[in-house]
Amino acid sequence: MDRKELEQQVMEIVAMAYGRDAEDITLETSFKNDLKGASIQMVGLVSELENELDVMVSLQDASACETVGELINKVEEEM
Repeated sequence: MDRKELEQQVMEIVAMAYGRDAEDITLETSFKNDLKGASIQMVGLVSELENELDVMVSLQDASACETVGELINKVEEEM
């Protein structure tokens, strides 16, 4: 999977986990300021990343990411 495919797939998973439209999610989308989700949504996001991409990202690592772009970098590191 190339970087663009990974970005698209992670953005779609983020949109699903946070109940947003995928078109509204960018690399700069902030989990705290833009998505304003509850911690349970991050748990669901991490679980979905593991299921869909077969990659292990810890909840702690994912929660430390401020933007979707940072999360994508973390997922890419773990692949």
